[in-house]
Amino acid sequence: MLQGASITWNVGDTKGRALDIVEASKAAIRGRGLRVALPEPEDERILRAAARLSEAGLARPVLIGKAADVATRAAAAGVKLDGCEVRDPASDAALAAYAAHLTAGREKMTSGMAERMLRRPLYFAGAMTAAGDSAAMVAGVANPTKRVIEAGLMTIGLAPGITTPSSFFLMIVPERDGGQRPYIFADCAINADPSPDELAAIAVASADSARSLLRDEPRVALLSFSTHGSATHPRVDKVLAALAAAKALRPDLAIEGELQGDAAVTPAVAAKKVRGESAVAGRANVLIFPDLDSGNIAYKLVQHLGGATAIGPFLQGFAKPISDLSRGATVDDIVATVTVTLARSLS
Repeated sequence: MLQGASITWNVGDTKGRALDIVEASKAAIRGRGLRVALPEPEDERILRAAARLSEAGLARPVLIGKAADVATRAAAAGVKLDGCEVRDPASDAALAAYAAHLTAGREKMTSGMAERMLRRPLYFAGAMTAAGDSAAMVAGVANPTKRVIEAGLMTIGLAPGITTPSSFFLMIVPERDGGQRPYIFADCAINADPSPDELAAIAVASADSARSLLRDEPRVALLSFSTHGSATHPRVDKVLAALAAAKALRPDLAIEGELQGDAAVTPAVAAKKVRGESAVAGRANVLIFPDLDSGNIAYKLVQHLGGATAIGPFLQGFAKPISDLSRGATVDDIVATVTVTLARSLS
Protein backbone atom coordinates (compact mmCIF):
# COMPACT_ATOMS: atom_id res chain seq x y z
CA MET A 1 0.00 0.00 0.00
CA LEU A 2 1.08 3.56 -0.58
CA GLN A 3 1.86 5.34 2.64
CA GLY A 4 1.63 8.95 3.77
CA ALA A 5 -1.78 9.72 2.31
CA SER A 6 -5.35 9.46 3.47
CA ILE A 7 -8.85 10.13 2.24
CA THR A 8 -10.66 13.16 3.61
CA TRP A 9 -14.38 12.62 3.34
CA ASN A 10 -17.08 15.24 2.82
CA VAL A 11 -19.38 13.98 5.55
CA GLY A 12 -22.42 16.12 4.82
CA ASP A 13 -24.69 17.75 7.35
CA THR A 14 -25.35 16.97 11.01
CA LYS A 15 -28.33 14.77 10.12
CA GLY A 16 -25.84 12.07 9.33
CA ARG A 17 -26.15 12.12 5.57
CA ALA A 18 -23.51 9.88 4.12
CA LEU A 19 -20.48 10.97 2.15
CA ASP A 20 -20.25 10.56 -1.59
CA ILE A 21 -17.50 7.98 -1.56
CA VAL A 22 -16.77 8.07 -5.28
CA GLU A 23 -16.36 11.85 -5.31
CA ALA A 24 -14.25 11.70 -2.16
CA SER A 25 -12.10 9.02 -3.78
CA LYS A 26 -11.65 11.21 -6.84
CA ALA A 27 -10.50 14.08 -4.66
CA ALA A 28 -8.04 11.80 -2.89
CA ILE A 29 -6.36 10.45 -6.02
CA ARG A 30 -6.64 13.33 -8.49
CA GLY A 31 -3.25 14.60 -9.61
CA ARG A 32 -1.24 11.88 -7.84
CA GLY A 33 -0.35 10.07 -11.04
CA LEU A 34 -1.25 6.66 -9.62
CA ARG A 35 -0.86 3.89 -12.18
CA VAL A 36 -3.59 1.30 -12.60
CA ALA A 37 -2.96 -1.88 -14.59
CA LEU A 38 -5.77 -2.64 -17.06
CA PRO A 39 -5.12 -5.96 -18.82
CA GLU A 40 -8.18 -6.00 -21.09
CA PRO A 41 -7.67 -3.27 -23.72
CA GLU A 42 -9.36 -5.47 -26.31
CA ASP A 43 -12.64 -4.26 -24.80
CA GLU A 44 -13.75 -0.82 -25.95
CA ARG A 45 -15.17 -0.02 -22.51
CA ILE A 46 -11.70 -0.30 -20.99
CA LEU A 47 -10.28 2.05 -23.60
CA ARG A 48 -12.99 4.63 -22.97
CA ALA A 49 -12.61 4.35 -19.21
CA ALA A 50 -8.82 4.72 -19.50
CA ALA A 51 -9.24 7.86 -21.58
CA ARG A 52 -11.65 9.37 -19.04
CA LEU A 53 -9.42 8.52 -16.09
CA SER A 54 -6.40 10.08 -17.77
CA GLU A 55 -8.24 13.17 -18.98
CA ALA A 56 -9.64 13.82 -15.50
CA GLY A 57 -6.22 13.44 -13.88
CA LEU A 58 -7.45 10.53 -11.78
CA ALA A 59 -4.91 7.94 -12.86
CA ARG A 60 -2.20 6.94 -15.29
CA PRO A 61 -3.84 3.94 -16.94
CA VAL A 62 -1.48 1.21 -18.12
CA LEU A 63 -3.04 -0.89 -20.86
CA ILE A 64 -1.51 -4.34 -21.11
CA GLY A 65 -1.28 -5.57 -24.69
CA LYS A 66 0.42 -5.09 -28.04
CA ALA A 67 0.81 -1.39 -28.76
CA ALA A 68 -0.24 -1.72 -32.40
CA ASP A 69 -3.39 -3.62 -31.49
CA VAL A 70 -4.33 -1.13 -28.77
CA ALA A 71 -3.77 1.81 -31.13
CA THR A 72 -5.87 0.18 -33.86
CA ARG A 73 -8.77 -0.51 -31.51
CA ALA A 74 -8.62 2.98 -30.02
CA ALA A 75 -8.64 4.58 -33.46
CA ALA A 76 -11.59 2.44 -34.57
CA ALA A 77 -13.50 3.50 -31.45
CA GLY A 78 -12.51 7.15 -31.78
CA VAL A 79 -10.78 7.10 -28.39
CA LYS A 80 -7.73 9.23 -27.66
CA LEU A 81 -5.36 7.61 -25.20
CA ASP A 82 -3.33 10.70 -24.29
CA GLY A 83 -1.63 10.14 -20.94
CA CYS A 84 -2.09 6.37 -21.05
CA GLU A 85 0.74 3.85 -21.21
CA VAL A 86 0.81 0.61 -23.16
CA ARG A 87 2.98 -2.31 -22.08
CA ASP A 88 3.37 -5.46 -24.16
CA PRO A 89 4.11 -8.46 -21.90
CA ALA A 90 5.86 -10.31 -24.73
CA SER A 91 8.60 -7.69 -25.10
CA ASP A 92 8.54 -5.68 -21.88
CA ALA A 93 11.94 -4.96 -20.34
CA ALA A 94 10.67 -5.87 -16.87
CA LEU A 95 9.54 -9.37 -17.85
CA ALA A 96 12.65 -11.11 -16.49
CA ALA A 97 12.51 -9.20 -13.19
CA TYR A 98 8.83 -9.99 -12.75
CA ALA A 99 9.53 -13.64 -13.54
CA ALA A 100 12.29 -13.76 -10.91
CA HIS A 101 9.89 -12.36 -8.32
CA LEU A 102 7.30 -14.97 -9.31
CA THR A 103 9.70 -17.90 -9.01
CA ALA A 104 11.00 -16.84 -5.59
CA GLY A 105 9.82 -19.43 -3.10
CA ARG A 106 8.34 -21.65 -5.81
CA GLU A 107 10.74 -24.54 -6.28
CA LYS A 108 8.76 -26.16 -9.07
CA MET A 109 8.49 -23.03 -11.19
CA THR A 110 11.33 -22.23 -13.56
CA SER A 111 12.08 -18.82 -15.05
CA GLY A 112 10.85 -20.07 -18.41
CA MET A 113 7.54 -21.17 -16.92
CA ALA A 114 7.16 -17.83 -15.16
CA GLU A 115 7.89 -15.83 -18.30
CA ARG A 116 5.37 -17.83 -20.30
CA MET A 117 2.75 -17.16 -17.63
CA LEU A 118 3.55 -13.46 -17.50
CA ARG A 119 3.08 -13.08 -21.24
CA ARG A 120 -0.62 -13.37 -20.44
CA PRO A 121 -1.94 -9.86 -19.72
CA LEU A 122 -3.82 -10.77 -16.52
CA TYR A 123 -0.69 -12.24 -14.94
CA PHE A 124 1.53 -9.43 -16.20
CA ALA A 125 -0.82 -6.86 -14.66
CA GLY A 126 -0.72 -8.73 -11.35
CA ALA A 127 3.08 -8.96 -11.41
CA MET A 128 3.31 -5.28 -12.24
CA THR A 129 1.14 -4.46 -9.22
CA ALA A 130 3.05 -6.83 -6.95
CA ALA A 131 6.29 -5.09 -7.95
CA GLY A 132 4.86 -1.66 -7.10
CA ASP A 133 4.88 -0.50 -10.73
CA SER A 134 1.13 0.08 -10.48
CA ALA A 135 -0.98 0.89 -7.45
CA ALA A 136 -3.74 -1.54 -8.37
CA MET A 137 -5.03 -3.99 -10.94
CA VAL A 138 -8.59 -3.87 -12.28
CA ALA A 139 -9.97 -6.54 -14.62
CA GLY A 140 -13.00 -8.70 -15.28
CA VAL A 141 -14.91 -7.28 -18.26
CA ALA A 142 -13.33 -9.89 -20.55
CA ASN A 143 -12.32 -12.54 -18.00
CA PRO A 144 -14.36 -14.52 -15.46
CA THR A 145 -13.85 -13.91 -11.77
CA LYS A 146 -12.07 -17.24 -11.37
CA ARG A 147 -9.28 -16.19 -13.74
CA VAL A 148 -8.86 -12.78 -12.14
CA ILE A 149 -8.52 -14.41 -8.72
CA GLU A 150 -6.08 -17.03 -10.02
CA ALA A 151 -3.89 -14.30 -11.50
CA GLY A 152 -4.03 -12.33 -8.26
CA LEU A 153 -3.13 -15.33 -6.12
CA MET A 154 -0.20 -16.30 -8.33
CA THR A 155 1.30 -12.82 -8.62
CA ILE A 156 0.13 -10.60 -5.76
CA GLY A 157 -0.75 -13.17 -3.11
CA LEU A 158 -2.82 -12.81 0.03
CA ALA A 159 -2.21 -10.32 2.81
CA PRO A 160 -0.58 -11.61 6.02
CA GLY A 161 -3.02 -13.57 8.16
CA ILE A 162 -5.58 -13.96 5.36
CA THR A 163 -6.31 -17.45 4.06
CA THR A 164 -9.45 -16.85 2.02
CA PRO A 165 -9.80 -14.34 -0.82
CA SER A 166 -13.24 -12.78 -0.91
CA SER A 167 -15.17 -9.87 -2.34
CA PHE A 168 -17.39 -7.02 -1.29
CA PHE A 169 -19.73 -4.51 -2.84
CA LEU A 170 -19.82 -0.91 -1.73
CA MET A 171 -23.55 -0.17 -1.50
CA ILE A 172 -24.70 3.44 -1.40
CA VAL A 173 -28.25 3.28 -0.06
CA PRO A 174 -30.67 6.24 -0.30
CA GLU A 175 -32.35 7.35 2.92
CA ARG A 176 -35.76 8.83 3.51
CA ASP A 177 -34.36 12.26 4.41
CA GLY A 178 -32.69 12.51 1.01
CA GLY A 179 -29.25 11.50 2.20
CA GLN A 180 -27.27 8.37 1.53
CA ARG A 181 -25.66 5.72 3.69
CA PRO A 182 -22.78 3.47 2.66
CA TYR A 183 -22.55 -0.20 3.52
CA ILE A 184 -20.14 -3.03 2.82
CA PHE A 185 -21.87 -6.22 1.61
CA ALA A 186 -19.79 -9.43 1.63
CA ASP A 187 -19.28 -11.96 0.20
CA CYS A 188 -21.49 -11.45 -2.85
CA ALA A 189 -19.35 -12.81 -5.68
CA ILE A 190 -16.88 -15.56 -4.77
CA ASN A 191 -17.38 -17.99 -1.87
CA ALA A 192 -20.50 -20.09 -2.43
CA ASP A 193 -20.76 -21.82 0.94
CA PRO A 194 -17.98 -20.60 3.25
CA SER A 195 -17.03 -22.65 6.30
CA PRO A 196 -17.10 -20.95 9.72
CA ASP A 197 -13.38 -20.16 9.46
CA GLU A 198 -13.79 -18.83 5.93
CA LEU A 199 -16.77 -16.74 7.01
CA ALA A 200 -14.66 -15.33 9.84
CA ALA A 201 -11.89 -14.44 7.37
CA ILE A 202 -14.44 -12.71 5.14
CA ALA A 203 -15.71 -10.70 8.13
CA VAL A 204 -12.21 -9.60 9.16
CA ALA A 205 -11.21 -8.62 5.61
CA SER A 206 -14.50 -6.75 5.14
CA ALA A 207 -13.94 -4.80 8.35
CA ASP A 208 -10.54 -3.70 7.07
CA SER A 209 -12.07 -2.72 3.73
CA ALA A 210 -14.73 -0.71 5.52
CA ARG A 211 -12.13 1.09 7.58
CA SER A 212 -10.35 2.20 4.41
CA LEU A 213 -13.55 3.46 2.75
CA LEU A 214 -16.13 4.56 5.32
CA ARG A 215 -15.92 7.49 7.70
CA ASP A 216 -17.19 5.31 10.57
CA GLU A 217 -15.47 2.51 12.38
CA PRO A 218 -16.62 -0.87 11.04
CA ARG A 219 -19.57 -2.41 12.84
CA VAL A 220 -19.84 -5.95 11.54
CA ALA A 221 -23.04 -8.00 11.55
CA LEU A 222 -22.95 -11.73 10.79
CA LEU A 223 -26.36 -12.21 9.22
CA SER A 224 -28.79 -15.11 9.60
CA PHE A 225 -32.51 -15.88 9.64
CA SER A 226 -32.14 -15.91 13.44
CA THR A 227 -31.35 -13.21 15.98
CA HIS A 228 -29.60 -14.27 19.19
CA GLY A 229 -31.16 -17.71 19.37
CA SER A 230 -34.62 -16.92 18.00
CA ALA A 231 -34.22 -20.04 15.83
CA THR A 232 -32.06 -23.14 15.97
CA HIS A 233 -30.53 -24.79 12.93
CA PRO A 234 -27.11 -25.99 11.72
CA ARG A 235 -26.94 -22.88 9.51
CA VAL A 236 -27.28 -20.72 12.62
CA ASP A 237 -24.59 -22.79 14.32
CA LYS A 238 -22.26 -22.02 11.40
CA VAL A 239 -22.71 -18.29 11.92
CA LEU A 240 -22.10 -18.61 15.66
CA ALA A 241 -18.92 -20.60 15.02
CA ALA A 242 -17.79 -17.93 12.56
CA LEU A 243 -18.43 -15.24 15.17
CA ALA A 244 -16.22 -17.05 17.68
CA ALA A 245 -13.47 -17.49 15.10
CA ALA A 246 -13.61 -13.84 14.04
CA LYS A 247 -13.41 -12.64 17.64
CA ALA A 248 -10.39 -14.87 18.18
CA LEU A 249 -8.72 -13.41 15.10
CA ARG A 250 -9.60 -9.79 15.86
CA PRO A 251 -10.84 -9.16 19.40
CA ASP A 252 -10.69 -5.43 18.68
CA LEU A 253 -13.55 -5.52 16.16
CA ALA A 254 -17.12 -4.51 16.86
CA ILE A 255 -18.72 -7.68 15.52
CA GLU A 256 -21.93 -9.45 16.45
CA GLY A 257 -24.10 -12.34 15.37
CA GLU A 258 -26.26 -14.01 14.65
CA LEU A 259 -28.50 -11.12 13.52
CA GLN A 260 -31.40 -10.87 11.13
CA GLY A 261 -31.12 -8.15 8.52
CA ASP A 262 -33.62 -5.81 10.15
CA ALA A 263 -32.04 -6.21 13.58
CA ALA A 264 -28.66 -5.40 12.07
CA VAL A 265 -29.56 -2.09 10.41
CA THR A 266 -32.73 -0.71 12.06
CA PRO A 267 -32.42 0.67 15.62
CA ALA A 268 -36.13 0.28 16.42
CA VAL A 269 -36.09 -3.39 15.43
CA ALA A 270 -32.83 -4.03 17.24
CA ALA A 271 -34.32 -2.56 20.41
CA LYS A 272 -37.08 -5.19 20.27
CA LYS A 273 -35.00 -8.19 19.24
CA VAL A 274 -31.66 -7.67 20.98
CA ARG A 275 -31.40 -7.62 24.75
CA GLY A 276 -28.80 -5.42 26.39
CA GLU A 277 -26.46 -2.89 24.84
CA SER A 278 -24.89 -3.55 21.48
CA ALA A 279 -22.28 -1.68 19.45
CA VAL A 280 -23.53 -3.33 16.25
CA ALA A 281 -27.24 -4.16 16.34
CA GLY A 282 -29.27 -1.50 14.56
CA ARG A 283 -26.08 0.30 13.50
CA ALA A 284 -24.19 -2.21 11.36
CA ASN A 285 -22.36 -0.87 8.32
CA VAL A 286 -20.68 -4.15 7.33
CA LEU A 287 -23.09 -6.96 6.47
CA ILE A 288 -21.66 -10.47 6.21
CA PHE A 289 -23.93 -12.95 4.46
CA PRO A 290 -23.79 -16.65 5.37
CA ASP A 291 -23.51 -17.82 1.76
CA LEU A 292 -23.29 -16.60 -1.81
CA ASP A 293 -26.99 -17.16 -2.46
CA SER A 294 -28.08 -14.68 0.19
CA GLY A 295 -25.32 -12.17 -0.52
CA ASN A 296 -25.78 -12.04 -4.28
CA ILE A 297 -29.57 -11.93 -4.06
CA ALA A 298 -29.50 -9.22 -1.38
CA TYR A 299 -27.20 -6.80 -3.16
CA LYS A 300 -29.13 -7.07 -6.42
CA LEU A 301 -32.49 -6.54 -4.74
CA VAL A 302 -31.21 -3.55 -2.76
CA GLN A 303 -29.79 -2.17 -6.01
CA HIS A 304 -32.78 -2.73 -8.26
CA LEU A 305 -35.71 -2.39 -5.86
CA GLY A 306 -34.18 -0.07 -3.28
CA GLY A 307 -32.49 2.30 -5.69
CA ALA A 308 -29.03 1.76 -4.20
CA THR A 309 -25.81 2.22 -6.11
CA ALA A 310 -23.71 -0.95 -6.15
CA ILE A 311 -19.99 -0.43 -6.79
CA GLY A 312 -17.81 -3.48 -7.24
CA PRO A 313 -17.23 -6.26 -6.69
CA PHE A 314 -13.91 -5.44 -5.09
CA LEU A 315 -11.61 -8.30 -4.24
CA GLN A 316 -10.21 -8.28 -0.73
CA GLY A 317 -7.67 -10.17 1.29
CA PHE A 318 -4.91 -9.61 -1.27
CA ALA A 319 -1.58 -7.97 -0.48
CA LYS A 320 -2.28 -5.21 -3.03
CA PRO A 321 -5.57 -3.75 -4.30
CA ILE A 322 -7.24 -5.76 -7.05
CA SER A 323 -10.80 -5.47 -8.32
CA ASP A 324 -12.95 -7.77 -10.40
CA LEU A 325 -15.34 -6.00 -12.76
CA SER A 326 -18.65 -7.41 -13.85
CA ARG A 327 -18.61 -8.49 -17.47
CA GLY A 328 -21.66 -6.27 -17.90
CA ALA A 329 -19.93 -3.22 -16.43
CA THR A 330 -20.48 0.13 -18.09
CA VAL A 331 -17.77 2.71 -18.67
CA ASP A 332 -19.13 4.63 -15.67
CA ASP A 333 -18.89 1.46 -13.57
CA ILE A 334 -15.28 0.93 -14.60
CA VAL A 335 -14.28 4.51 -13.83
CA ALA A 336 -15.97 4.34 -10.41
CA THR A 337 -14.36 1.00 -9.57
CA VAL A 338 -10.88 2.15 -10.58
CA THR A 339 -11.36 5.36 -8.60
CA VAL A 340 -12.34 3.61 -5.38
CA THR A 341 -9.71 0.89 -5.83
CA LEU A 342 -6.95 3.49 -6.19
CA ALA A 343 -8.27 5.34 -3.14
CA ARG A 344 -7.99 2.07 -1.19
CA SER A 345 -4.33 1.89 -2.19
CA LEU A 346 -3.67 5.08 -0.23
CA SER A 347 -4.65 3.61 3.13
